Amino acid sequence: MPRSARKDRGRWLVPLASLLVALGLWEAVVRFAGIPHYILPAPSLVAATLWTDFGSLLPSWWFTVKVTGLALLLAVAGGVALAVLFVLSRTAERALHPFAVVLQVTPIIAIAPLILIYVSDTLAALLLCAWIVAFFPILAGTLAGLRAADANLRDLFRLHKASRWQTLRLLLLPSALPYFIAGLRVAGGLALIGAVAAEFTAGAAGQQTGLASRILEASFRTEIPRMFAALVLVSATGVAIHFALGALSRRLLGGWHEANDKEFP
Repeated sequence: MPRSARKDRGRWLVPLASLLVALGLWEAVVRFAGIPHYILPAPSLVAATLWTDFGSLLPSWWFTVKVTGLALLLAVAGGVALAVLFVLSRTAERALHPFAVVLQVTPIIAIAPLILIYVSDTLAALLLCAWIVAFFPILAGTLAGLRAADANLRDLFRLHKASRWQTLRLLLLPSALPYFIAGLRVAGGLALIGAVAAEFTAGAAGQQTGLASRILEASFRTEIPRMFAALVLVSATGVAIHFALGALSRRLLGGWHEANDKEFP
């Protein structure tokens, strides 16, 4: 077998083997220690519950995915636009950057109740909370990338009398792409965390709610296996976002930039 093929196989086999070992240890501890399922369910019971209740959990899962995806798209649009504005105008950066920092350092769990009071529509409030969490990594990564363009290339563009738009489009944005991707991979997970945390704060109930509401309902009813099943869906969603953005990174960066991580998925 070629060395590259063994290396690619190892990238997947080692994490998969460690996950299976951890699940096996969990199952063994629960069974041999006789831990009741209402305290800690075994992985087999969680899997069975997920299989049985998947139909009822699916609408909630889709709601969480929708809020996460929309928040991430809005964070990308707002973060990139504001980063470009900061690069083009120092005055705008001095005026607006403090507000971005305040949003970044304020825990979402602290401001979510206020947002839920002032924004009457629950979906819009959850979307705003998730956007706030995901916004700053996009802004910070893109801004750092726009400013990381090679100084000699900047001088070359000035020498050829390139306009600000040409410099932005042909030099700054391509230079910022690896930094933007790095920020995007962070923001993807944070958008999911923001959506779930905001819904926990809202304590919303009903059909048009996400997985956080299903977790709350299961905890109130002491349905711990169902609670774990919903939590598994949240984690699986986060893992899917991570791998999807990793694939996007490899697609966009290809082999032309060293920031393209070929070892870690």
